[in-house]
Amino acid sequence: MKIAVNTRLLLSNKLEGIGWFTYETLRRIVVAHPEHTFYFIFDRKYDQKFIFSSNVIPVVTGPPTRHVTLQYLWFEYSIPRILNKIKPDLFLSPDAYNSLRSPFKSLLVIHDLNFEHYPEKMPWLTRKYYRYFTPRFAEKATRIATVSEFSKRDIVEQYAVETEKIDVVYNGVNEKFTQLTDEIIQETKKIISEGSPYFIYVGALIDRKNLGKLFKAFDRFKISDKNNTKLLIVGSKMWHNKELGKTFDKMHFRKDVIFTGRLAMDDLYKVTGSALAMTYVSYFEGFGIPILEAFAAGIPVITSNVTSMPEVAGDAALLINPFDVDDIANAMTMVSTDEQLRQKMIKKGLERRKQFSWEESAKSLWESIEKTISSS
Repeated sequence: MKIAVNTRLLLSNKLEGIGWFTYETLRRIVVAHPEHTFYFIFDRKYDQKFIFSSNVIPVVTGPPTRHVTLQYLWFEYSIPRILNKIKPDLFLSPDAYNSLRSPFKSLLVIHDLNFEHYPEKMPWLTRKYYRYFTPRFAEKATRIATVSEFSKRDIVEQYAVETEKIDVVYNGVNEKFTQLTDEIIQETKKIISEGSPYFIYVGALIDRKNLGKLFKAFDRFKISDKNNTKLLIVGSKMWHNKELGKTFDKMHFRKDVIFTGRLAMDDLYKVTGSALAMTYVSYFEGFGIPILEAFAAGIPVITSNVTSMPEVAGDAALLINPFDVDDIANAMTMVSTDEQLRQKMIKKGLERRKQFSWEESAKSLWESIEKTISSS
């Protein structure tokens, strides 16, 4: 078979959540299925490390999709042109975009529909594009995969897609995330926080990640904190957020907030595994990979009791109301002061992590690929 894949998010040193899903599943699938040919379609010069096997043929076609106008041109003109040359049995798109002008079968991976629930939280043109095209992409797709039962229900309810058309393919967790030795933990803390304990957040600096309320909660937590605890913010800024900046500027303990920017994996697993706890209090997620990363790293997790996060966390995390600053602050205090609770959460997290792996993700995605190709 010939399988064409949208790999525009395989960007060297710039992998975000969907990029990691693409990377981890594809590198396993192409190696496991040498009998098939995979055409990886990039929108710019690619890194050779993403050509995982000899059965992968890279194709580059512009324009680079740096904003929605260029995305439209790429998917509606460049992609159909390339697909007409390849004549694939399937077009796989792991980032929720489809080509309305392509005549070929397609498998679309929709990770979440946050823009349908909180459209005001993203730039005007971006949300207009998502809200106009995504239901059309979903209708055009032969099948759809998504990363949680929550997202599956959401797609069914929002777009009236038949339940049978959607497969759930859970995310996994990078193997580098594991419990660290005390020596590595102390060394990492010395570098990152001058030896102080710290809570960690990992993700983009965007509204739905709820950093504003996390900042306020940390301020309240610090009033009674006796351990000089810090808050580590790991991630890149996707959209300029004036309100978040104002909230940060009003913090009494803003000097205890450390911004690292994006971290390479060789640094990320160390700063995660050395943290006091993960504070992932987003108010909308299709999955929430940092929850699993924290479980695997052997640290407690404080996360939200809404959307997909309880599904991912199970009973291994402290579930809080992301709209309640006191609830978040109280959870931070509990984790900081109750060592017995911390150890209980760590043990549960390590067990919960075993239920998710990229190997299983790749197998599930391949099963979805086979269903798509065999469909009439």
